[in-house]
Amino acid sequence: MGPLLVVGDVVTDVVARHRGPLAAGTDTAAAIRTLPGGAGANVACWAAHSGCADVRLLGRVGADAAAWHERELVACGVRPLLVVDPEAPTGTVICLVDTGASAERTFLTDSGASLRLAPEDWSPALLDGVAHLHLSGYLFFSEPSRALVSVALESARARGVRVSLDPASAGFLTELGVDRFLELVEGVDVLLPSRDEAYLLTELPDPADAAAKLSRHVPLVVAKQGADGAVVARSGTVRAHVPALPATPRDTTGAGDAFTGAFLAALLGGAEPEEAAAEGCGAGATAVERVGGRPPTGP
Repeated sequence: MGPLLVVGDVVTDVVARHRGPLAAGTDTAAAIRTLPGGAGANVACWAAHSGCADVRLLGRVGADAAAWHERELVACGVRPLLVVDPEAPTGTVICLVDTGASAERTFLTDSGASLRLAPEDWSPALLDGVAHLHLSGYLFFSEPSRALVSVALESARARGVRVSLDPASAGFLTELGVDRFLELVEGVDVLLPSRDEAYLLTELPDPADAAAKLSRHVPLVVAKQGADGAVVARSGTVRAHVPALPATPRDTTGAGDAFTGAFLAALLGGAEPEEAAAEGCGAGATAVERVGGRPPTGP
């Protein structure tokens, strides 16, 4: 199992768990916690938790929370390669989680320093010895970080390093545009969209059809379906439907990141994509029973 380099967002999550609809114009009781997060950082932590011994994370944070985020990443077994932004604060996401049966969440996102990651933060030497590069889809939603994606993909192709991508956000994908996104992912080897992202990218309501269509653009597609498991498609053909594991959701924040991290760890360990997707489903089930987007740490 070679080293994994993740490039992506590191943010502070403010998770507010409430029951029922928000009461407009007045108070709604909630349990509120401040936790480390960010899709890229979460994937890195779950990959380390799932057995990948050497996980590195390139991200950009503000000076306000850099030391805290570095400690939290190290505690999860991740080697942080954090760029401290001299101007912008660390990104913050307010996660509104309905504590009903679905534990569905809504995000209010201030990306802050995370989307200021730029080509000058990249060096081809970051890929020295690396077996796999994973890119957070949030990188596609600002001009500086899109430019970084371009140089990182070029470096990976030059070295023969496999690249995966999680599209990250249906809302931001809509703003970017489907055609633009598909153009930017040229050269990616593995795509890991959610159900909503796969639908948005293909306009096909059936997850299997959507995954098959996307796998004509990207060789391997693993479409995450939440409680319905995952669909694995290669070169235009669905190869497997992987069932989810039973879970009692408390907070679905980061469940897709957990899937991705565990999937990548298994893939790097030599598993076939279908087996790796099963590992991803297991991590997703663990994640939804926890508050926040990170795996458990310590004994």
